[in-house]
Amino acid sequence: MMQPPIPDGLDENVVERIIQDALDEDLGLGGDITSYATIDENTRFSGVFSAREKIVVAGIDIAARVFFALSDDITWKAEVTDGDMVGAGTKLAHVEGPARVLLAGERTALNLLQHLSGIATTTREYVDAIKGTNAVILDTRKTIPGLRDVAKYATRTGGATNHRMRLDDAVLIKDNHIAAAGGVEAAIKSAQAQKLKPIEVECDTMDQVEQAINAGADTILLDNMGTDELSGAVKLIAGRAKTEASGGVRLETVLAIAETGVDGVSIGRLTQSAPAVDIGLDWQSN
Repeated sequence: MMQPPIPDGLDENVVERIIQDALDEDLGLGGDITSYATIDENTRFSGVFSAREKIVVAGIDIAARVFFALSDDITWKAEVTDGDMVGAGTKLAHVEGPARVLLAGERTALNLLQHLSGIATTTREYVDAIKGTNAVILDTRKTIPGLRDVAKYATRTGGATNHRMRLDDAVLIKDNHIAAAGGVEAAIKSAQAQKLKPIEVECDTMDQVEQAINAGADTILLDNMGTDELSGAVKLIAGRAKTEASGGVRLETVLAIAETGVDGVSIGRLTQSAPAVDIGLDWQSN
């Protein structure tokens, strides 16, 4: 059977690298010595992935490719697609193949599926919380090293919009850049002189906001401002630049932040600390 395709927006080489690194980490040099010591090489297993709580699925085909990385003798059937919201008890996929191979890949497949679905589930909660506003939820670069591409895929699956993927994607002038450059205006003018665009600048105060607008920033990141200050900043900017609220955003505060009129709300916890969801994989001998 052919393995499932790579999800849209992901690079196959990146996904294969993530899977292989995860398998190498788990198998070590000697492989799954327990399975080889206790299970006959001709034994076959079939298994069912099931949600044990309400989740948004992300990474179901990536989980499949874990097993195909170990053997071509795999049968896989997904019952859901990424982005589906499902309840506890929902069967997500069926897998069948050599028992030793399936047990060797089990933890890696579950780790990736639980982690990515956790990100998508948390993201969907934030996206749903601001429905009715004009704001979008943005992710950040606060990702587990090595997993950024798939983590940001999971936020997209949950309904968020990706912020910059890497440092070379866009200019984002933060407080340390401002300090080193000699001020907001100096930092912006330096980036403009290098023909870089768009330019986003982080502002902590209304004075910085005014400086950024006057210098021609394209987006203003309003950092750690209360809702009254956010509303004032949006009014001051008056559509001359896009606005992004950031800093300590939580599910119980995100709606009030979005209602200030900002264009986007960036949330590090989507990828930095979203809890893994509970997904089970139950086996039976064929």
